[in-house]
Amino acid sequence: MWLLPGPVAEALAVPGLWLLGLAAAMAGLVRGFSGFGSGLVFMPVAGAVLPPAQAVAVLAMMDLLGPLVNMPGALRTGAPREIGLLVLGMLPGLPLGLAALIWIDPDMFRWTVSGLALLTVVALVAGWQWRGSRGRRTTVATGFLSGIVGGATALPGPPVVLYYMASPMPVAQVRANLSMFLVMVDLGMVAALGLAGQLSWWLATVSLMLLVPFILANAVGSALFRPDRARLYKVLAWVLIAASALAGLPLWKG
Repeated sequence: MWLLPGPVAEALAVPGLWLLGLAAAMAGLVRGFSGFGSGLVFMPVAGAVLPPAQAVAVLAMMDLLGPLVNMPGALRTGAPREIGLLVLGMLPGLPLGLAALIWIDPDMFRWTVSGLALLTVVALVAGWQWRGSRGRRTTVATGFLSGIVGGATALPGPPVVLYYMASPMPVAQVRANLSMFLVMVDLGMVAALGLAGQLSWWLATVSLMLLVPFILANAVGSALFRPDRARLYKVLAWVLIAASALAGLPLWKG
């Protein structure tokens, strides 16, 4: 009798694996045409299926590998030096957020993730912008806040997205910067979770399984992206993020 390898059998036995696959596809689509939002779409659903640390680990591994196909274009279009400042701030903030992740209650995690996603949508729809200066210190501080939030919830995007809303950069450059920064955050999260003993072969297998719908949808989203249709993509991203956040609330215990 042919037996599946242990990690594969454990991955296939995850309750709600099909939900994770659907969420991964929606997350890849949003990430492809907006440059961000994969965590905002994926995490509310993942937090309802997996314990907090496992949900964060799966997203970090999936989100690190999936968008790599977009990096050559992002490096050409974006501003790597500014990303360096964000990463400089992110590095000390990330371990602080991950420390909180280890002990957080699963229901509190779901409330926090869904609440943060919904607040981000509200801020984006309302057009909230950072009104302060945009110097090096502010950029580093934004990276630090993103590291804390990203480590605790796997949602490092909101602080940086709201910061960039006040930027005079073209939409394509902002999209490229977000893509580069989020890959760096995922790299840091995978390394930190590995050092903390929070990674396993079956979690890596789940991530690899989810990469298929994630990468395919990411490619579709990237192909659909047109700078002159930025408003349409924003609205679609907001709808998908809000829908995922509402679905991930602990109100739906079943």
